[in-house]
Amino acid sequence: MRHRLLTAVAALGAGLCLCAALPPWGWWPLAPVGIAVWIALLGGRRMRARFAVSWLVGVAWFAPSTLWMFQLTAPGYVVGVLLAWGPMVGLLGVLCPPDRRRVALLPALVVLFEWFHWHAPFGGVPLSTLALTQAAGPLLPVARVGGALLLGGAVGALGAALYLAAMRDWRPAAAVAGVVVAVTLLGALWPLGAPVRTIRVTAVQGGGPQGTRYDATQAPVVFGRHVEATRTIRPGSTDLVVWPENVVNLDQPFRTHPWADQLRAEAARIGAPILLGVVESVGADRFTNYVIVVNPDGTLTGRYDKERRVPFGEYVPLRPLFEPIAGNTLPPRDQIPGRGSSMVRTTAGPMAVVISWEVFFGRRVREGVRDGGQVVLNPTNGSSYWLTQVQSQQVAASTLRAVESGRWLVQVAPTGFSAFVDPDGGVHQRTDVSEQAVIERRIARLDATTPAQATGDLLPALAATSVVVWVVVTGRRRRRDDDPGDPGQPDLAPRDVTPPAAG
Repeated sequence: MRHRLLTAVAALGAGLCLCAALPPWGWWPLAPVGIAVWIALLGGRRMRARFAVSWLVGVAWFAPSTLWMFQLTAPGYVVGVLLAWGPMVGLLGVLCPPDRRRVALLPALVVLFEWFHWHAPFGGVPLSTLALTQAAGPLLPVARVGGALLLGGAVGALGAALYLAAMRDWRPAAAVAGVVVAVTLLGALWPLGAPVRTIRVTAVQGGGPQGTRYDATQAPVVFGRHVEATRTIRPGSTDLVVWPENVVNLDQPFRTHPWADQLRAEAARIGAPILLGVVESVGADRFTNYVIVVNPDGTLTGRYDKERRVPFGEYVPLRPLFEPIAGNTLPPRDQIPGRGSSMVRTTAGPMAVVISWEVFFGRRVREGVRDGGQVVLNPTNGSSYWLTQVQSQQVAASTLRAVESGRWLVQVAPTGFSAFVDPDGGVHQRTDVSEQAVIERRIARLDATTPAQATGDLLPALAATSVVVWVVVTGRRRRRDDDPGDPGQPDLAPRDVTPPAAG
């Protein structure tokens, strides 16, 4: 019983290491430590014990880092942690053999788990991933080579190297660490080319209390705060003004609304286009969420409708199934998903636009950059979230997208965080939560192609799949070569001294 208790504490500790490496805490060195401890705990254990250990890792990894969900749906938070994330991580432990092959297989399985995480369920929920732990760490340039998926794989590989070093298996430990360092240097040295042009961009954060949600009385207040902040911009001082997502929230078309006339007047006064986020009601149970450009001459151009919607936030998947259970906690309306390119043309140049949640998906940025976007814009609205976990992880996601694409990225939110992110991942002029702020910066328009932009998730997905195939093949060979009288005990290699679980 004592041994099992210590094992459970160690498993929870491994998960907490992964959690503490995530924003807003950001203790990035702990992520490889968590992987190393997890690898050690799987050694010599039977399938049921490997599932239990890994389930505890998953619960400790996701329970604190997704606490923001509790205010939105307390039952959904509990179910998500205990019956979704926990069991999915537990399955990784089941698929890992208890012998030495787990050192290579666990990092590969985590890569495939995170690939799944970005695609399902409901189109993907890519929060609390390993790549986000390294947004402020030295491994960040890996994202330029193979995207966030390869960056997560690098974290897993370093965890394997730490475990091997702890077992005094110095040569393979050094080899794995050497490969990670080489890929990191490749990303850091990859050329981004000369700027096409430099432009002045201004981001407007209207401010207001965190926790503000849309209702008919708040909509004009939020709009007024952003107009007030925009009036501080000097005429001729900028080439493009960017407003957040959803700060214009209407029950009628924006084009004919008086607020559109106010913004036309501001664009004419400043002498630069204003790109802003609009939500419009469509009937009683649907709405659109889009950005549009208000030009100084009064024209409206460059509309892009948000394609990647937040499940249970902007639409309810399988609504007839969940409504009897969740009732009034579900959003009453569903957003109509957008279609087409996210590249928006402005007089300041072609922009790749990802609205809020879309910045967590590398493929959304790749599409806009592929179509010609030379700067990435991320108008967002995190004002309704409890705590600052989602907003902090979003800044990290913006950092990953900037490095992957080799572009400047501008994130702008109504109550924070807003920031400029350079192509090397440096975060500039990050605002505080709830403050009213207008941040301005001269940034470069770039058009070079990075490996991550060209290949997406292909390289890390192939590498992880190759490891899985290798483990399957070697497993079959072992079973074929085993003595028929052998009861099938784990074949622990020399120097792998992890003790078997009691019982």
